[in-house]
Amino acid sequence: MFEQCLGIDWGEKRIGLALGNSEVKIASPFGVVNTLTELKSVIVKEKIERLIVGEPVNEKMNENFLAFKKELVGLGLPLTLVDERFSSQAADSLDKNARKQGNRDAMAAMIILQSYFDALN
Repeated sequence: MFEQCLGIDWGEKRIGLALGNSEVKIASPFGVVNTLTELKSVIVKEKIERLIVGEPVNEKMNENFLAFKKELVGLGLPLTLVDERFSSQAADSLDKNARKQGNRDAMAAMIILQSYFDALN
């Protein structure tokens, strides 16, 4: 049995999203949302069964992320935290135009989700 997974790159302004499942283990950028309400809508629409969240470490960890994580935990879905250090820089190296096109956050979410899948092997 496989799970439909949603990779999440949290940011103060935007939330990057990526989709994948635990059978194929390939993450794909999905897009960005701006609010928790929009995120919840994606979770329902895409029948998400597990959340993979990029966790800011040290200096980036703040009350806003902790409140966001608490909201996600409240959804009752399995939630896995993945170190998100360098995910945005890695997204830039994959797509030089990601920042200009607004794809950086979704690409970072893809990297977070793919690192989760890679760790399953």
